[in-house]
Amino acid sequence: MVTTTENKNNIPPLDFEKELNRWNEVFNIMNKPKPKIYPTTKQKVWKKNKATLYYYRPDEKKYEVPIFLIFSLLNRPYILDFAPGASVVEGLVKLGYEVYLLDWGIQGYEDKEMNLEDYIDDFIKKGVQRALRHSSANEITLLGYCLGGVLASIYAAIAEEPIKNLIVATVPIDWSVNTLPDKWLEGLKQGTLNMDRWIDVYGILPAWLVYGLFQAFNSPINNSPYVNLIARADDKRFVKSWSRINNWMKDQVPFAGETFRQIMNDIIIENKVIKGEFSVRGKKVDLKNIKSNLLAISSKNDNLVLEEQSRPIMDLVSSEDKTFQTVEAGHINLALTGKLAGIADQWLKTRS
Repeated sequence: MVTTTENKNNIPPLDFEKELNRWNEVFNIMNKPKPKIYPTTKQKVWKKNKATLYYYRPDEKKYEVPIFLIFSLLNRPYILDFAPGASVVEGLVKLGYEVYLLDWGIQGYEDKEMNLEDYIDDFIKKGVQRALRHSSANEITLLGYCLGGVLASIYAAIAEEPIKNLIVATVPIDWSVNTLPDKWLEGLKQGTLNMDRWIDVYGILPAWLVYGLFQAFNSPINNSPYVNLIARADDKRFVKSWSRINNWMKDQVPFAGETFRQIMNDIIIENKVIKGEFSVRGKKVDLKNIKSNLLAISSKNDNLVLEEQSRPIMDLVSSEDKTFQTVEAGHINLALTGKLAGIADQWLKTRS
């Protein structure tokens, strides 16, 4: 027996006016000027070469141990302090912490010989010493984000300064876990993909090349934000956040050639930090030397740094007080939303 059913159209009719408005919004967003940055009130307390150490004073100081922020060398640190309500710095200051942020500045051709050891020994170490003197504190908390977390961990392993707490967020500490495209990693290990000669000739990676490398590493993931924008162009809150992230990602800085060479060869290919084979001016970097209280934070929706890259630090340090926390966030919005401040505070307030 054959039965027939009424043909029901389950596809909603196309609202041409709504679609036209949405695409107009996309066009306007892509052509708008960069969103303004409204940083928290700060004070310069130290400067060396291009780097500046900023101090953020809380209205009411509640904790004796200040926080020293170390961001990645590859991007501008204002992602940590973009605007009221979207700022890790503002959140920590409002909670009663003294905050110091080391801004690396913008490197020039004259900085081509700088390497990771220079950044750690000449800038992080000296910056921490200055922060301790400025705050009259007996101890300090290091908070390193992404590559800044790697730098913070290396420094903490050789530091003579009193590091009470170490927080690393989305830290790619173990490069035996591959997040690069397979062909890229294969080429790097076999030497068919080698930028040493390019570095020898040009000395420094220009900002456009740094941005291009990030795009290549993350393809096709880097296209998904534009798909999301098209789908949600009529959501003003989403668009505001999207614009901030998009412009920050494009705001790359030049990168010292020797530092890039060291990251590619020693950190990524040879994985020397994990193996205990990295050294800073003759000082062996052994993560077992870290006895500070440790908080490692991983983001569930992070496509750039996987949890498997961050978790090994838990077994490598000698800290008796150590916590690994996985949170609902992405690699960037953990910072951009200011969410990191609350997570850090929940752990820090009994340790500061």
